[in-house]
Amino acid sequence: MSVLEEMRIRSLGVIDDAVVELSPGFTAVTGETGAGKTMVVTSLGLLLGGRADPALVRVGAKAAVVEGRITVSPGDAAVLRAEEAGGEVEDGALLISRTVSAEGRSRAHLGGRSVPVGVLAELADELVAVHGQTDQQGLLKPARQRQALDRYAGDGVAVPHAAYAAAYRRLRAVSTELDELTTRARERAQEADLLRFGLDEIAAVEPLAGEDTDLAAEAERLGHAEALASAAALAHGALAGDPEDPEGVDATTVVAAAGRSLDAVRAHDPALAALADRIGEISILLADVAGELAGYADQLDADPLRLAAVEERRAALTALTRKYGRDGQDAAAVLAWAQEGAGRLTELEGDDDRIGELTAERDALRGELSALGQALTDARTEAAARFAEAVTGELASLAMPHARVSFAVRQTEAADEASGIDVGGRSVVYGPSGADEVELLLAPHPGAQPRPIAKGASGGELSRVMLAVEVVFAGSDPVPTYLFDEVDAGVGGKAAVEVGRRLAKLARSAQVVVVTHLPQVAAFADRQLLVEKTVDGSVTRSGVTVLRGEDRVRELSRMLAGQEDSETARAHAEELLETARAGG
Repeated sequence: MSVLEEMRIRSLGVIDDAVVELSPGFTAVTGETGAGKTMVVTSLGLLLGGRADPALVRVGAKAAVVEGRITVSPGDAAVLRAEEAGGEVEDGALLISRTVSAEGRSRAHLGGRSVPVGVLAELADELVAVHGQTDQQGLLKPARQRQALDRYAGDGVAVPHAAYAAAYRRLRAVSTELDELTTRARERAQEADLLRFGLDEIAAVEPLAGEDTDLAAEAERLGHAEALASAAALAHGALAGDPEDPEGVDATTVVAAAGRSLDAVRAHDPALAALADRIGEISILLADVAGELAGYADQLDADPLRLAAVEERRAALTALTRKYGRDGQDAAAVLAWAQEGAGRLTELEGDDDRIGELTAERDALRGELSALGQALTDARTEAAARFAEAVTGELASLAMPHARVSFAVRQTEAADEASGIDVGGRSVVYGPSGADEVELLLAPHPGAQPRPIAKGASGGELSRVMLAVEVVFAGSDPVPTYLFDEVDAGVGGKAAVEVGRRLAKLARSAQVVVVTHLPQVAAFADRQLLVEKTVDGSVTRSGVTVLRGEDRVRELSRMLAGQEDSETARAHAEELLETARAGG
């Protein structure tokens, strides 16, 4: 079993430098004032991943440091988590430290390795259960009472709760999507109409990719057909001659004459022969160009009807581009819009089918939730009876022999069937944890009607109910260490003795640390720590001392009568210690 052996606290609040030695069994922390004792509780909270508050750093110090030493056994959950984080166990002990700077920075170390603070918080679930007066107030809330019942029930509730929670999340998702589809029906219908209009308009024109570019070139050619034909004719005449002007000079004739003049002497000089060859190539090229010019002029279309048709087509494409493309884009953008629009229209037109599918799934999930909600209610009702009986038995050991605890497991009627699920033949309100409202009731004495503990329990009774609940938890879901911060508030006399006796019994199976102001409780501890505050006029300090023998009797006397040297108080303190040693 894991045991917190000691903590060292430096520069934290009123504590300058103190070592808190803890007993494997029952340790009581006492003192005249609450500030120092609170620092002990706060230190343990920091070690276990609690929130780091720079205000905790002692005035004048750079940082507060809390170090803890925990003895562990191989295979403990804490050991496995530490090893996962890279930490090491030395001589059967796990070292934990937490540093909080005055600027608010926080660092954590586990087994000699720096780790995120969240790792320490994970260890807390396995190592320590902390309960204080705030936990008592939390127990007054029905939601916390339901959580306590579920924790006690274990798998009996956890298994149906997990199935219920999964179905609930799916129902929420389906309902959200269904609501969105139905509430946006008008917007979707308008969007579908716009898409249909656009797709019909594009289909009527039937644009082709790159068509607008080709049409622009054709329009340019048709618009200047006469000029192009005239230029081609003049060029052809310059190259090949004009049949109507036999005396005219053309390029083909001139180049041919140049070639003949060189051919007559090319045999005498290779360089001149190469030039003659190049002139021959020019002659061939001129002939080819002249032939193409003649064909161009013959094929040139100067049909004004064709030009009008091209311009009309271009205008239609331009209109589509402006509507469905973007500035500077062509018909390809229109085609892309049409493809996307067709996909979106298919999606919108399929919404009716989707609404039908979602409606059917929602109804099926509501039916499933009804069955799971009923199973959850049945499991809680059965666990509530066992839990109440166990807590009632513990209260008998805490000077409340006639008190009885019970649980009310009930549901609230839904406004209508559509807003609830069927549990027990009724339509009831439901949520992520089921349809049950759980309330802890207390009847403190025979004849008293059970009342919610928020209304029917005094401060002392509430403290004992809280302790009884925790003792029951210890039997069903134990942790190695329990820390109680003044859970005995409002308790005194015989009841305080019974609280001390019950804590001592709990310490037989777990480590128990109690911050208390009651000597009846402290007397039952295996070890008693005294938190003392000293003031030198300017600085307040607190130290932690282990009390033994005469020192412990003096502290118990002070707690009993406010006087360490009172003979009556000393006698009572010694009697308390003797009673505790005798086991009650």
